[in-house]
Amino acid sequence: MNIETIGTNAGSVWVALNGADALGIKQIKKITKLKDKEVYAALGWLAREDKIVIAPDPEDEKELIISLA
Repeated sequence: MNIETIGTNAGSVWVALNGADALGIKQIKKITKLKDKEVYAALGWLAREDKIVIAPDPEDEKELIISLA
């Protein structure tokens, strides 16, 4: 996986998040059809750019909820 691919995947994740209030990791994977490591790399890219908010799921603290900043 290279920087260009991670950036492209970050764009796919951003589009998925833009269409929803907030999504869990499983939902993002399902919508984008990305693999685990691709989703996490894309989320890291978006987090570094301060484009997302990552919070624990109030219903299940083991899960994360991602939304646009």
